[in-house]
Amino acid sequence: MSTSPPARRGRGAALPDFPWDSLAGAKALAASHPGGIVDLSVGTPVDPTPAVVADALRAAADAPGYPLTWGTPALRETVAAWFARRRGAPGVDPDGVLPTVGSKELVAWLPFLLGLGPGDAVAHPAVAYPTYDVGARLAGATPVPVDPAGGAAALEEARRAGHRVRLLWLNSPSNPTGAVLEADELARLVAWAREHGAVVASDECYAELGWDERHDASRGGLVPSVLDPRVTGGEHTGLLAVYSTSKQSNLAGYRAAFAAGDVALVRELLEVRKHAGMIVPWPVQAALAAALADDAHVVAQRERYRARREVLRGALEGAGFRVDASRAGLYLWSTRGEGSRATVDLLARRGVLVAPGDFYGPAGAQHVRVALTATDERVAQVPERLAGPG
Repeated sequence: MSTSPPARRGRGAALPDFPWDSLAGAKALAASHPGGIVDLSVGTPVDPTPAVVADALRAAADAPGYPLTWGTPALRETVAAWFARRRGAPGVDPDGVLPTVGSKELVAWLPFLLGLGPGDAVAHPAVAYPTYDVGARLAGATPVPVDPAGGAAALEEARRAGHRVRLLWLNSPSNPTGAVLEADELARLVAWAREHGAVVASDECYAELGWDERHDASRGGLVPSVLDPRVTGGEHTGLLAVYSTSKQSNLAGYRAAFAAGDVALVRELLEVRKHAGMIVPWPVQAALAAALADDAHVVAQRERYRARREVLRGALEGAGFRVDASRAGLYLWSTRGEGSRATVDLLARRGVLVAPGDFYGPAGAQHVRVALTATDERVAQVPERLAGPG
């Protein structure tokens, strides 16, 4: 009897294989290590959900009625206040806020929700989380990888090649590289998009995790938002910031996220989402508001990641790796100057599982992404494993 999976049909036929499925062999190899696996391949939080958030969820558990797709006014006002307080972006209109069922679903469905289709292009970073590409394909549009460091010139090159860019995805801090776009770089990209009638959606879910003085919020720095007045010129037309609390608040299991920016765009998304029943459950909305109103747990979580990052970076560099970019976010973008799959296998033999850079596009083919999301106990084992024989 054949054990091969059935052929994919419909929209699924246009999508690439799910990349993490290809790690099964390396995962099994890492798990066979006498000390067990140290899984640094995914950005899944492992620390407890903060009590202030869990308490809010429990308090809202009696929820017999349908929640608001748009979110309560109190939630949207909390999001707007958070942008002003934590992201250097005052002036966000609560009417331009929309809760989402995690941020990945919005990344995947935004081209479709905006009405894009054949003949339209979705530009996204050349080294990027795969869902930007997948979202374009789901809508029948064309994904176009561009190097954001190339700024407007890279987008202009895509336009001259015949691509009608209707949506530009930015990701700062980047997953996987940890690179950060500064306010002046964002402003130039926004200016190009506005000139050419493209929506800019900026995925900023790692913004609270800056690691140098310029971007570390605990030291007075900020990773710039696309809604920063230095970027927008004082108005949010054509702009959406997409944010998730999964990373900063250990809420991946809650699917608690939101988009904010252009009120007209948000209303357009809202109309479709109401018809489609894409609603954040009311207890999760209450938990999201509690998470955004409390800064103390975010600071504490960032310090946990900082400590793990120092251990892992030292272990990698001591073993001959180079860490590139990685100025913010949950990952160390690392290389030994060889194919990423060879590096994955090398580390798997030492019981450490990482993600190959080719998951994120051809330009990542000699890097691996090393996540900070393992317990202190597991992270503490990595230096000895990397120092030992393969």
